[in-house]
Amino acid sequence: MPNENERRSLAGPIETRASGDGNTVVGYAALFNTDTEIAGVYTESIAHGAFARAIREDDVRGLFNHNPDNILGRSDAGTLRLSEDSRGLRYEIDLPSTPLGENIRSAIGRGDISQASFMFRVSAESWVENDGELPRRTIQEVNPLLDVSVVTFAAYQETDAALRCLQSNIEPVTRRSATPSHIKRKLRLAAAARGVTL
Repeated sequence: MPNENERRSLAGPIETRASGDGNTVVGYAALFNTDTEIAGVYTESIAHGAFARAIREDDVRGLFNHNPDNILGRSDAGTLRLSEDSRGLRYEIDLPSTPLGENIRSAIGRGDISQASFMFRVSAESWVENDGELPRRTIQEVNPLLDVSVVTFAAYQETDAALRCLQSNIEPVTRRSATPSHIKRKLRLAAAARGVTL
């Protein structure tokens, strides 16, 4: 089964700053070493450096609500800039001089939009079983990073993409991201207890 696209979101702060041609949106799409429960089946954190390769090599889009029709910037064009610092994945998007760009700037300024999200696939991860607790997944490398989006609703608590990823990990795609068999059993049991079939 091919690796599934996953989405994770982070609530604000997002801000706009004046730039040479208009306004720039600035914020974080992901934080390092922060535990999040995924679908009630496992906890997840992102390791520092997980985006380093993507920042160097991927042509990432800056979107609104992950919609490719709502493009705000692009890394190859220089209108989206990504970096990692000690906190997480930081982005800067130069908003276009379009009605969409103006609407986004206004909505962020008013506080109507305060969340960001990113779409990705995982190329390296590790799993640890915690006795009496949910299994723990650490994302060590993202490949590719598909987009960074400002979003109306956070997707981090949504279960669909996370569960599709979980299913693909039950039958691992590569040895590098293989889930140990005892973790697979625990994931199946935890999912079944929540009414999810893997």
